Amino acid sequence: MLLGIDVSTTGAKALLIDERGDVVATATEEYPLYTPYPLWSEQNPEDWWEGTQRAVQRVLAAPGVRAQDVSGVGLTGQMHGLVLLDRRDKVLRPAILWNDQRTGAQCEEITQWAGGIENLLAWTANPVLPGFTAPKIVWVRENEPSIYEQVSHILLPKDYIRFRLTGEFASEVSDASGTSLFDVANRQWSSAMTRLLQIPMEWLPRCTESPVVSGRISRKAAQATGLCEGTPVVGGGGDQAAQAVGSGVVQPGIISVTSGTSGVVFAFEDAFAVEPQGRVHVFCHAVPNKWHAMGVMLSAGGAFRWFRDALAQSEVAEAAARGLDPYELLTEEAAAVGPGSEGLLFLPYLTGERTPYPDPNARGAFVGLTVRHGKGHLVRSVLEGVSFGLRDSLKLIRGLGVPIEQVRASGGGARSEVWRQIQADVFNTELVMVNITEGAAFGAALLAGVGAGIYSSVNEGVSTAIRVIRRTAPQRESAQVYQQLYPLYRGLYGALKPTFDALA
Repeated sequence: MLLGIDVSTTGAKALLIDERGDVVATATEEYPLYTPYPLWSEQNPEDWWEGTQRAVQRVLAAPGVRAQDVSGVGLTGQMHGLVLLDRRDKVLRPAILWNDQRTGAQCEEITQWAGGIENLLAWTANPVLPGFTAPKIVWVRENEPSIYEQVSHILLPKDYIRFRLTGEFASEVSDASGTSLFDVANRQWSSAMTRLLQIPMEWLPRCTESPVVSGRISRKAAQATGLCEGTPVVGGGGDQAAQAVGSGVVQPGIISVTSGTSGVVFAFEDAFAVEPQGRVHVFCHAVPNKWHAMGVMLSAGGAFRWFRDALAQSEVAEAAARGLDPYELLTEEAAAVGPGSEGLLFLPYLTGERTPYPDPNARGAFVGLTVRHGKGHLVRSVLEGVSFGLRDSLKLIRGLGVPIEQVRASGGGARSEVWRQIQADVFNTELVMVNITEGAAFGAALLAGVGAGIYSSVNEGVSTAIRVIRRTAPQRESAQVYQQLYPLYRGLYGALKPTFDALA
């Protein structure tokens, strides 16, 4: 059996699979998130560790499971978070998370120090963004110097759990790519960035490829979790790279589109290539010596949730009375409206945006409202607007020369037949779904199988466990409507940006 551990923002998940990829047991333990000031987002690493212990204990207690049958452990989790340890390996302050927005000034400083975005792209393949790790380190140095003076080790969230499991300070290339301290092209820490920011290289963990064994379960961790001492722990992957492995996005031509709270378009890259303006992230893949391009929009399913909470109280009440999901009722209303929502467009920038416009001032908007429009039009325009936003990332990825032969849909939005059809029509590409819904933890377990020798490669693990179960083809007439509307959608941001900035 193979164990995947996902240290997400909401909880620690343990997933146990057998070598065929069948799920044997799963458990999730939630923990709190803290926002002590506006724009701040923090968690206590000790909460991650306690949640991990409980989740692992629960899956090992499942019927028919024995700890000695676990051949390997893979780790994944939220990316970009900053964990600082002192010389005694004690946590110095709460971890600063991926969605923390306090470091805007530090991002500007680092870009200036580097001599512009061109040098950043040459050194790390990406611009420095508030979510990334390096500006968090600079923020601590500038705002909490007494903490900074004690730093001896810097770790990412899943790598802190690795330390607690194995005693090793180690990371892997996919997660390290999101730190702004990593030379993505050469798959090693960037000496240029560490020198620029005056961050000692010895603070950073050694970095391996994702399926490589990075340590083994220690005696102390075995007592805490129930795992056997000596069980190998592989590098694992950042949540998006592990999610891609768990969706089978491990070869050219296959793209994944995830419609969760945020929207992620993830493309396998056989060779390293950077988007000239840094509008899509380029990171190392969890597949050894491969890369991936990734576009991220901040409000995808989150926009639909906003609509439900703000404007669909009657559907929420009806769904509760009928024992249904309110989203089912809302998508039924959307299905009764034709493609294009009769001239209504929705701009989904409810929490600012990242791709293709890294602009915290960007705002949402309905454009084209008339007395003709009802709630069904509004719902459909939200689903269409998010789909147009995802198409923005697909367009940028195509510009890198990445082939797009198949799009794999996942996340909450993929469960809606109506929304899948809208996406297929907006992209004018077939959408498929696979048999795996466990995401990043499943991918981490497959990576563990490679490190443990169960599979000869990541591709073998994927081909063993993952298969296509559903297909949604684009409808020609609808695709033509969206082809006409997309340029109008694209023009909205530029037209409204001065207003966005003034309102902000």
